[in-house]
Amino acid sequence: TSLTSNLIIYMSIIIYSEKYYDSKYEYRHITLPSNPLISRNKTLDEEEWRSLGIQQSRGWEHYGYYTPQPTVLLFRRLHGIDGTTGKFNPELYRIAIENYSKEMGESIRT
Repeated sequence: TSLTSNLIIYMSIIIYSEKYYDSKYEYRHITLPSNPLISRNKTLDEEEWRSLGIQQSRGWEHYGYYTPQPTVLLFRRLHGIDGTTGKFNPELYRIAIENYSKEMGESIRT
């Protein structure tokens, strides 16, 4: 149907940033091809952002909007979250913090 093909086209032009990090989270921003009719007064739960055609592994949390560009949604995920299960994994956390510390040249207390 044309609705299905329109959704496929829409999803194919969603832009996913590379991930970036701080000592607590990994982040990414996602640019939608058009301004969805969503309230900017609240963050979206996973069902809501997936309904917009956004596809990413589990554990991501929508935490805000990039004000100058209303089609950009901001996401974060705690270090140590398993992208397959969406659950915390202490070993993944240890590895993420170790890698971040090496990259930043600093020691992080856990």
